[in-house]
Amino acid sequence: MQEPAITPDLIASHGLKPDEYDRILDIIGREPSFTELGIFSAMWNEHCSYKSSKKWLRTLPTEGPQVICGPGENAGIVDIGDGQAVVFKMESHNHPSYIEPYQGAATGVGGILRDVFTMGARPIASMNALSFGETSHPKTRQLVNGVVEGIGGYGNCFGVPCAGGEVRFHPAYNGNCLVNAFAAGLADADKIFYSAASGIGMPVVYLGAKTGRDGVGGATMASAEFDDTIEEKRPTVQVGDPFTEKRLMEATLELMATGAVISIQDMGAAGLTCSAVEMGDKGKLGVRLDLEKVPCREENMTAYEMMLSESQERMLMVLKPELEAEAKAVFDKWDLDFAIVGETIAEDRFLIMHNNICKADLPLSKLSSEAPEYDRPWVPTPEAEPLADVPQIDPIDGLKALISSPNYAAKQWVYEQYDTMVMADTVRTPGLGAGLLRVHGTDKVLSFTSDVTPRYVRANPFEGGKQAVAEAYRNLIATGAKPLATTDNMNFGNPEKPEIMGQFVGAIKGIGEACLALDMPIVSGNVSLYNETDGEGILPTPTIGAVGLIENAEDVIGCEVRDGHVLLLVGETTGHLGQSALLAEVFNREDGDAPAVDLDAEKTNGDFIRDNHEFIKGCTDLSDGGLVLAAFELAEGAGVGVQLDDATTEILFGEDQARYLIACNFDQAEALMIVAGQAGVSISSVGKFTGDTVRIGSSEAPLAELSDLFRSSFAAAIA
Repeated sequence: MQEPAITPDLIASHGLKPDEYDRILDIIGREPSFTELGIFSAMWNEHCSYKSSKKWLRTLPTEGPQVICGPGENAGIVDIGDGQAVVFKMESHNHPSYIEPYQGAATGVGGILRDVFTMGARPIASMNALSFGETSHPKTRQLVNGVVEGIGGYGNCFGVPCAGGEVRFHPAYNGNCLVNAFAAGLADADKIFYSAASGIGMPVVYLGAKTGRDGVGGATMASAEFDDTIEEKRPTVQVGDPFTEKRLMEATLELMATGAVISIQDMGAAGLTCSAVEMGDKGKLGVRLDLEKVPCREENMTAYEMMLSESQERMLMVLKPELEAEAKAVFDKWDLDFAIVGETIAEDRFLIMHNNICKADLPLSKLSSEAPEYDRPWVPTPEAEPLADVPQIDPIDGLKALISSPNYAAKQWVYEQYDTMVMADTVRTPGLGAGLLRVHGTDKVLSFTSDVTPRYVRANPFEGGKQAVAEAYRNLIATGAKPLATTDNMNFGNPEKPEIMGQFVGAIKGIGEACLALDMPIVSGNVSLYNETDGEGILPTPTIGAVGLIENAEDVIGCEVRDGHVLLLVGETTGHLGQSALLAEVFNREDGDAPAVDLDAEKTNGDFIRDNHEFIKGCTDLSDGGLVLAAFELAEGAGVGVQLDDATTEILFGEDQARYLIACNFDQAEALMIVAGQAGVSISSVGKFTGDTVRIGSSEAPLAELSDLFRSSFAAAIA
């Protein structure tokens, strides 16, 4: 088959700018072949090269005594003691999920699970952070139903429990939903596998499912804005098979136990191209591939298609040749492909052969570590205008407005479609704060959360970035966990626009400062840019996934709220309503500044909660919706009424940071107040749990009525 001529239109369709193409000509000293153009396109797009974000990502804190492996590998790794490690990462599958919701979301789950078990860890938990357009938009229902079904369909079949997540709606996501998938696994700290190839003449082995034409060009598609050609991009979305992935995981973990693996990498974005290049580049080696040996499920596939296919459930490894027979036997047993498709070579070359014809011969190091890197122009986000007066509102009316909104209503319609109990180590299912899972066979418990408030980030990227980390920190603390580390998923619009790049820079600075102050280093992550449709960008959404550890299950702070418990508020309240949930849901306003985040106060108040966990029966952090929504959620979860002291709208619904709401007995409340006074922590009694009504000052409503509204509103809006 004759390859197409390299024209300016063909170059542009591969996402390469004219100056980037000129750079390719300088590197190889000739015009590239069609396959070579595809390889450069795959490796140099935003999704794989991080060319707009590398400069700023390097500023993030990534080290600590608990960190075994930081960014740069398939996932981050953190020590949890007793020779064990937790391996975790969050990654986006935004563009594919908008084009084809079910498969886009399903393969997002599959990809993040492979990132974890590629490193020798058995997945034990998943989460997802989802952002959709307004519920009245004609596409939103289809997207929500397809995405949720895809996440459940893949995760449930694979057999990993969903520990939590978040779902939001905003008009800014009408043309570009966000699907951020998180996975965590457990590994022995001395049995972790990395992706850097080593040794010359070592076999390069293809593992897993066969290669098809699905997903060709997917990484390039994910590095561009949407426009009216969106339907033409449907073939770039991958198709997943969770049962094959389950077999692939078992086969991979069994293979690792044979000692045959030198290095291993999953085939994700840009498929065979990216996995081979990354393994070679990290090991400072070249790679030769013979594509006629690649297992294919479709006839007459070209070198271009094989190199750029993103067919799922595939891995690439460098093998110890003397253990080839043992390794192949494992994959034969699991009825998966095992094919030696090439070898490592000493030269800095990426040599692609197909039926003895050279399809690509490129300097491998130039494809990965020497991909373009940009210092994009950026402008700071202007300071927000001061908040105009907010009218006082009946607190029960305000609460009803919040809990009837799909943003703040109960999300059981979503998480009940996910298996949350498989593997039988779930301590707390979604819906009650951070998720909790036992470390199997031990007394330890891991805590998982995912957080960001995009309104804050848009108004003030620096404070919004800090707040995302601080809220993740508080959610872990509220379970009694010691926060260990974070993974970030940076979802933004077009970085070539200085104001968008300014949002990214501001958020990174805020995230970095908060991670440093709260000892929660970033150990893995993902950047998703060009989340725009027809020039309209999403809200800046730097999602923070975080993991914490509770050394003994007896130290978990539960949700044992009961009649007679006192409500204590920890932290200073000034009544910040800028960018608040109340403003958005009741007054249809998104003005004012984001709340300031005092990281010293976050640390002090967090330490206070953990140090005094034995006095606390129930705990939640205060975030969206302030005191009223936090108190209602504790009460509703326990099925008991609550009384809050009368106060202004600002005090009841303000979203000041570094705050927690505690439920405890009266004598425990006294003890906490004494300790807080000694520690310089602000604490006050704000009400109690009693009866079967929610009463705030003189305003009240039956808990059953509010609970019904809370539990039914999400499905009414979206199902």
